[in-house]
Amino acid sequence: MKLDRNFYLRSGLEVAPELIGKQLVHVTPEGATKGIIVEVEAYMGHSDAAAHSYKADRSGRTAVQYGLGGFLYLFTVYGMHLCTNIVVNRKEQPEAILIRALEPTDGIELMQQRRNQQNIRALCNGPGKLTQAMGIQKHHYGADLCGGEFYIETLDGPAPPVAATKRINIDYAGEAIDYLWRFVWRDNPYISVPPRN
Repeated sequence: MKLDRNFYLRSGLEVAPELIGKQLVHVTPEGATKGIIVEVEAYMGHSDAAAHSYKADRSGRTAVQYGLGGFLYLFTVYGMHLCTNIVVNRKEQPEAILIRALEPTDGIELMQQRRNQQNIRALCNGPGKLTQAMGIQKHHYGADLCGGEFYIETLDGPAPPVAATKRINIDYAGEAIDYLWRFVWRDNPYISVPPRN
């Protein structure tokens, strides 16, 4: 079942762990690609020194975060790797959830072509990798996750075991580096970096 808008209109710390075990879908003329979300990080707006919106206003790259939840926020790291985020919460609450890793399920051959990578475990085990594998590009900034091209769906089966850990590569963020706002499917082989014990 496709998630509706109400799912996204909540705090990032509520939504983020619930995304684990759900499936991201991108439908393109080339075919559909799907992957189960196994790792995410919550970025909590003005209260989070690690968030792009921490001191930003609505006129810059974070503009989409000031609207309703359920839209894509995209940014580039190191000038080359595009990363995919889900905007959450209500208007004027600029929060986003970075998707860090997927377990590929459908359209795997298309993902392999896009990444020139045959190893299935290495296709989507990082935010830049999964964005490329899923065919997400800069012009998809602001795309609606309640539409027909992009959406997140629930899957049958028991809820996965979720672990909360520190976020990755945010050494600039002061005390926020210690917040346990990264959520992973415990012991899943498709996550980017195993949690530290």
